[in-house]
Amino acid sequence: MGLMKYGPGKVVSAEQAISRIKRGSRIFVGTGCGEPQHLIRTMVKDMNLQDIMVYQMLSSTFAEFVDDESFLRRFSLRLFFISNLIRKAAFEGKIDYIPAYLSQIPWLFASKLIELDVALVQVSPPDRFGYCSLGVSVDITKAGMQNAKMVIAQVNPRMPRTLGDSFVHVDEIDYLVCCEEPLLESIPSIKENEIARRIGHFVSQIVGDGVTLQIGFGHLPYQILQHLDEKNDLGIHTQLITDSLIPLMEKKVITNKKKTLLPGRAVASLCMGSSVLYEYVNNNPAFYFRSSEFVNDPTVIARNDKLVSISSALEVDLTGQVCMDSMGYMFYSGIGDQVDFLRGSAMSKGGYSIIALSSTAQNGTVSRIVSHLSEGAGVATTRGDVNFVVTEYGIAELQGKGIYQRVMELAQIAHPKFREELISAAKKHRYIFRDQLPPSTDDLLFLEAYKTSVTLKDGTVVQFRPLLPSDEFAYRNFFYSLNERTIYFRFFYKMKIFSHEVAQKQWASVDYHKSMSIVGLIQKGGHKEIMAIGSYAREDEERAEVAFVIREDFHNKGIATFLLKFLESIARENGYKAFSAAVLRENYTMIHVFKKRYPNARVSTSSGTDVLVNMEFDDATDQGEETDDAGRIA
Repeated sequence: MGLMKYGPGKVVSAEQAISRIKRGSRIFVGTGCGEPQHLIRTMVKDMNLQDIMVYQMLSSTFAEFVDDESFLRRFSLRLFFISNLIRKAAFEGKIDYIPAYLSQIPWLFASKLIELDVALVQVSPPDRFGYCSLGVSVDITKAGMQNAKMVIAQVNPRMPRTLGDSFVHVDEIDYLVCCEEPLLESIPSIKENEIARRIGHFVSQIVGDGVTLQIGFGHLPYQILQHLDEKNDLGIHTQLITDSLIPLMEKKVITNKKKTLLPGRAVASLCMGSSVLYEYVNNNPAFYFRSSEFVNDPTVIARNDKLVSISSALEVDLTGQVCMDSMGYMFYSGIGDQVDFLRGSAMSKGGYSIIALSSTAQNGTVSRIVSHLSEGAGVATTRGDVNFVVTEYGIAELQGKGIYQRVMELAQIAHPKFREELISAAKKHRYIFRDQLPPSTDDLLFLEAYKTSVTLKDGTVVQFRPLLPSDEFAYRNFFYSLNERTIYFRFFYKMKIFSHEVAQKQWASVDYHKSMSIVGLIQKGGHKEIMAIGSYAREDEERAEVAFVIREDFHNKGIATFLLKFLESIARENGYKAFSAAVLRENYTMIHVFKKRYPNARVSTSSGTDVLVNMEFDDATDQGEETDDAGRIA
C-alpha cells in the first residue's frame, strides 16, 4: 500500500501497536461494520492488557468474548447502544449501557466527561495527499479519534472511500496497521410477513412525495421502504444507510432533488449492510457522510423541510409515551437517534414523526400498545413528541390531542383481542368516559377499500373514509360548524347539543356492514377536519335508510352525489338492494340528488313535513354526473 513513506515507526504490526496501550486505558473502538476486527482480536489476545475500559457505539466482534470470564476480568465494555449480538450479555449484566442522545456523544468526548486514552479505528488506504476515509463508520468515530491521546488505525483496502466530511490525514494517526479483511456485514433477516406488509401500507399513506426521510435498520424499515416505491423525489437525511435504499435510488424514487439541505446528496454518518452496499457507496458522490454531531443535531435536521422521521418502539402507552431501549429492567437497544430525529422533524417546516411497530410481541401473547409502560421501562420519547403511531391495524394521530382522544386512537390500532382490556384500563385510570364503548374487535383492514379522495374543481382535496370511534371530537366540531337550517334538514328539528351520549349512539349503530358512516375530510393547517358525513342504516334485509349532512361551504359541489354513489357501492357488497330516505318536503336539493342518481325513485308523503324517497339500486344511473362539480375521483 506504499505506507512506508510515512515512516517506519508509524507503520507497525498489530501486536506492536497494541503493545503501546497501557494498563487501565480508556479505549474508543470504531462503530458497527467499520470496527477494526483485527485490532480488537489482537488486543484481546494481549494478556499484558488489564483493567481496560472500552467505549463503543455498536459492538460486534466483542460478542465472541463476552462469555469468557477471563475476558470480563480484563475488559469492561461500556456501550452507547446494545446490538443484537451483544444483547444476551446485556441481559446477564456483563456490559454497561450509557444512555445518550447520539448527537451529544461527541460532546461527551470533547468535554472530557468521557476521557479517552486510545482510539482503535479502521480506515481506507490514504490517497496521494495522505487522506484516509473512515468509510462506513464516520458517526462518533471522528470525535473518538480527535479526543484520544493515541490513535491506532487498521488500514484496510476493502474499506470503501465514502465522500463528505469523512477524511482523516495520516498525520492525525499515530500507528498504521496494514490488514486486509472483509468488512463485517449486517443484513437483517427479512420476515416477509403480513404484519410488516400492512404496516408498510399504512406508513405509505402518511409519507408524501418530495419528503426527506430518516429511517432505521431491520426487517420493518425494509418493508416500509418497499411500500414507498411509487413515491416521487424522496430525499435522505438519516443516521444509517442500508441495502434497502439501493433499489429506491436505482429506480429514481430517491433523488434528493427536493431537499432544502444539501440537495442532491443522501446525508448519513454510518453504513451497515452487504458488500454490495459497500461497493455502491464507494466514491459515490450521491452520498455525503458526516459525523453524528452534524447528522443528528436536531437544528441541522430541521433545516430539511418536510423531514419525516420513521422509527420503531418496544412499547407505546395509551398516552403516547414511547419506550425503545429496555424491556422492563432489561436494556435491549439504546436511545440512539430516535429523539434527535423526532425533535428535528418537529422543528422542520412541514415535518413530522412516525413510530411504527407491530401490535403484539412474543407470538401475539403480549400487546405492545399498553395501558402503562412496563415496570422499569424507560421513556425515550415523551408523550409530547409523537405525531403518528402505526401498527398493522392502522394509524393513530396524536399531535395536539388530549388523553381521551389518544386513548381512542391507540386502542383502535391495538390488536383486536386487547382492545376491550385497554379501554377498561383507561376507564380505571380515568382517561376516558366511564360509558365509552370500546373499538370494534374485528380486524378492520377491509375498511381500507372504503377510502378514497375527490379533487374538487377549485383544487380542494376531500378525503373519504369510514367513521371511527376516535372521531368523536372532530364529529362534535363538525356539528357545531353547521348552521341551524342544515341541522334542521338533517335531524328534522333544531338540535342544539351534540353531546358525548349522542356521539356514542352514532358510533354504536355502525358495524361497517349493515350500517355504515363515511366522513369527508379536508386538510386545515396541520390537521384534517370533517366537512361531510353520509350514512346508511338497516331498515330490513334488502333496504337501508340513507342520510347526509354537508357543511354549507361545500354545498353544490357534488359531495352528496358522490357520497350517495359511494355508499351504494358499499351497501351492494353487504347485500342491500335499495335505499330509502326521509327528506323534508322543502329540501329540494336533496330530492334532486336522489332523483338524479335514481330517475325512477318513488317519492311518497310520509308526514306533514317530510316525504319518503325509495330508490332501487338496479335503477341507478350515472347520467348527468359529468356536469357535477365533484371533480376528479382518486
